[in-house]
Amino acid sequence: MTASLPGFAGRTYLFQVDNGAAFRNAYSADGTRLRWEGLGESAGQWEDVSLHVAEVAPQVYFVSWTEKSGITVSHVMDLGALTVRVFWTWEGEGGRVGELHTGTLEQVG
Repeated sequence: MTASLPGFAGRTYLFQVDNGAAFRNAYSADGTRLRWEGLGESAGQWEDVSLHVAEVAPQVYFVSWTEKSGITVSHVMDLGALTVRVFWTWEGEGGRVGELHTGTLEQVG
């Protein structure tokens, strides 16, 4: 028995974060990789990352990855509501720092 592909596989989304950040997230056809591209103030930044994915409810996915910089990103993506809860962490002066944000998705591809 083969696992079904995640609902975001092969799709591209505009991801708007509550802090003003924006990204263009393009998921591979098999749902195992993501190419994110920064928009606005983050324009020119991008990375192709390997994903860890679990479907936690119908059309709701937990997706996480680690970037080359050491930043870790975890999303709970609700494809039915087109919303995201995101938690990212990075190494700060006093140790690991984390932020929780919300955002919206718009399918663009």
